[in-house]
Order: sequence, then structure tokens, then C-alpha cells
Amino acid sequence: MESLEIRAVACRVLVGEVTMNQTPIDCAGALTEMYAAFQRGDIPAILEMLDDNVEWESWADNYAQRTHVPWLAPRKGKQGAADFFAIVGAMKFHTFRVIAVLGGPGQAAGEVEIDAELSGGKRLRDQELHLVNFNEAGKVVRFRHYLDTAKHIVAAK
Repeated sequence: MESLEIRAVACRVLVGEVTMNQTPIDCAGALTEMYAAFQRGDIPAILEMLDDNVEWESWADNYAQRTHVPWLAPRKGKQGAADFFAIVGAMKFHTFRVIAVLGGPGQAAGEVEIDAELSGGKRLRDQELHLVNFNEAGKVVRFRHYLDTAKHIVAAK
């Protein structure tokens, strides 16, 4: 796997009103930490960054979910996220390159290029956006992939 290269446009953001005892949440920095943990295979560190009720791939209507792409299935809670990482962990990543990370109030987005080999030998190459929402405590409450669903549907077949 390539080394993790990140060009972060890190914005210190305030979520809600900050009192004297609160620290502003650096959403871009938190997402950058998640990517670094993924790069080194430290899934427990990622799970620690999640809210207990995190929503993973929560969509009203998604073609990849309609066709049962396993890694894009809707999940809830830390166990649901762990299930996602178990599926993705079976893939062999030739490239996982973080192009940029952008942060704003209560959310961050990462632009990522992937090249992964699935367990059946199929290759999946895509450019994705990951949208991550944070609560006032700095925990991830929602994670969504924005990607070429057609590529993922074909790869999952």
C-alpha cells in the first residue's frame, strides 16, 4: 500500500457554542487521524472515534444498497462499523491515497483514490469522497461514501 499522503485544508471549527471548558473540534484533523489509523490497520483506534450510535452508509435510497454491495450496506453503531472494516479488511489495497481533507462546522470530507483487489480477484479502482459528521463531543455520528456506485456494483458481482 502506498504511504499515506495527505494535503489537509484543516479548519479549526466550532460546533455549537463553545464554553470556557470546551475545545473547538478539528474535524479535518480527526478525519486525517482516521485515515492514518486505517493506513496502519488500527481499526480499534477508528472505532474509538465513533459515537456508539454512528450511522454508516445511511441513505434514503442507494443503488449499491439495492443490489447488496456488502461494503456499502447501511450499518448502525460501532459493531456495524466494525462489520464494514471486516469486509474491507479482506480486500488487498494497492492504493489508498488521500488527496485532500476539508473541514467545516461539524463535518469533514476526504477525497480518496483507491485501487483494491477483492477476495475473488476483481480489481476496484475509484475516486471517492467520504463525508463524516461529528457531534459536539468530537465523535463520528455519520459516515458516507460518495463514489461511482456502478463500479462497486460490478465489483461486488
